[in-house]
Amino acid sequence: MLYRIAQPADWAAAQLTGFFVSPDLEAEGFIHASELSQVLETARKHYQNSPDAVLLEIDEAALTAANVRVEREWAESRQAYFPHLFAPVPLSAVVRSWPFPVDEAGQATLPAALQ
Repeated sequence: MLYRIAQPADWAAAQLTGFFVSPDLEAEGFIHASELSQVLETARKHYQNSPDAVLLEIDEAALTAANVRVEREWAESRQAYFPHLFAPVPLSAVVRSWPFPVDEAGQATLPAALQ
């Protein structure tokens, strides 16, 4: 599984269109995602003060079946490989979602189902 912290407006738009997209797809050509072990650090670094964030669990096999290219690319700043999704994510590939509040300091807690 892959994980994406979503802003509420992007997640609401996905409910209407059937596809999750975020500003990074247009700006960089891919949607940033994380492995489970990377989610909390991603929240701390990039989602501070996001009380209405949503954590999406995305089935990588479903992305492949939908012809969404996934590549793990090296992020020098984090010294790790991160999954990048090179197309909109069909909602059929999002298997679960949870409220994922991130406080002002970037602290968040994984949903109990993922701990």
